[in-house]
Amino acid sequence: MTRFLRLLPFLLVPTLASASTLWKGDFETGNLSQWSRQQSVSSDRLLVVSDVVREGRYALKATVKKGDNPISASGNRNELLYLSRETPGKEYFYKWSTLFPQNYPTSNTWQVFAQWHQDGCCGSPPLEFYLTGEEMRMRVGGSSGKILWRAPLVRGQWNDFVLHVKWSASSKEGFVELYKNGQLVVPKTLVATQFGSEKNYLKLGLYRDASISQTASVYHDGFAMGSTLEDVMPAPVTPPVATPVPETPPSSTPPVAEQPDTTPPTTGIGTTPVVTPPLSNTTTLPDGTGQEPGDFGQPQGCGASASGGMPVIAAGVLVALALLMRRRPALARSRAKRR
Repeated sequence: MTRFLRLLPFLLVPTLASASTLWKGDFETGNLSQWSRQQSVSSDRLLVVSDVVREGRYALKATVKKGDNPISASGNRNELLYLSRETPGKEYFYKWSTLFPQNYPTSNTWQVFAQWHQDGCCGSPPLEFYLTGEEMRMRVGGSSGKILWRAPLVRGQWNDFVLHVKWSASSKEGFVELYKNGQLVVPKTLVATQFGSEKNYLKLGLYRDASISQTASVYHDGFAMGSTLEDVMPAPVTPPVATPVPETPPSSTPPVAEQPDTTPPTTGIGTTPVVTPPLSNTTTLPDGTGQEPGDFGQPQGCGASASGGMPVIAAGVLVALALLMRRRPALARSRAKRR
């Protein structure tokens, strides 16, 4: 039990870290179950796919063909809905990614790919992302509202959006802030983000002018809703500082192809000069790999050197003197007998 209590804080860390992520519509369930409902003419118009993704394993492929009108309204559409019902005074962060494939058609009229729609039935929404020609735009305030961001349409690349909104019908309280691909492209701007007392809800997919004849598909992935920027766009992880690897010092044994330097190195007082032996035992293997002399046994270095010769000579003299001392009494006795 004590061990479990010690581990409890660590077990709670993942839960606490994700507690402020209010909702995810990232399709990682492998289906559309995270969303409230859909508006589509058939099941093949809003597909969860795994071949084109921004993160995780799954993404949404939304397709619209001319005449797709599932709700008998203006334009053609196939969209997902999340009934978030944002109320005045609430402040949220939204994150998602959108990709327009290389064959996405050009049209000089409107094509909405993400919108926060009012509860009312008609008119342009309070906040929308759409295409016009070869340009992406964000507009706030309906058809006569402000275009606060625009950028060239780039096909075949993911566009990563993070939208920060305070919902309010007052232009003195409501605001928007937009990041694209990790960069702040719209600083916090005061603007009315709601129509009167109407609440808003999210729609994601593709909704376009009914005059467009070409079939088009767009991909969405990774939608999340949170109360802080960190909930939806974590700070980049700072890579650890690389520890410099010290250069390997050159080997004290000369290369095989070189002759050793037999000059004794300079030594300090009381040290023994080191003599480098010649590389007479160096062998080259058949595969051309040179081996160091140490591979075949350490060189011998204890012969009659300047430091080892004198003790040997002194020992010889002492042995000779001892023999002479033993012979002197014997010689004296031999002479006495002769006399």
